[in-house]
Amino acid sequence: METFSVFLEKIEDSNKRNRMTQILEFISKQFPHLKQEIKWNQPMFTDHGTFIIGFSVSKKHIALAPEAVVLDYFEDDIAASGYLRTKELMMIPWQDEVNLDLIHRIVAYNIESKKNSTHFWKQPLS
Repeated sequence: METFSVFLEKIEDSNKRNRMTQILEFISKQFPHLKQEIKWNQPMFTDHGTFIIGFSVSKKHIALAPEAVVLDYFEDDIAASGYLRTKELMMIPWQDEVNLDLIHRIVAYNIESKKNSTHFWKQPLS
């Protein structure tokens, strides 16, 4: 978690910092082979040079960015959790409970779907 320490220290509200830490630690423990990185000032996890999931925080929520196609795949689960969704982000309001099972499934799906990828981002189907 040392890689993410500077990012986490910038979250002034300790409750919000603890919640973000919980999610990052959960992914680190569940998927220890993933590389922790900071890119574009955001914490993210990569696997063999491919993007798996990234995070950002705002005043109202934590944003998860696993790529649009992954969010499309889990659209019903995201809605059932009550989370907000844009084309590229899933947003967990600070006051809502974190659905760690959904996050686990999203990360596992992205790892599996990109296991043979040589590109950082998912490539469009041609």
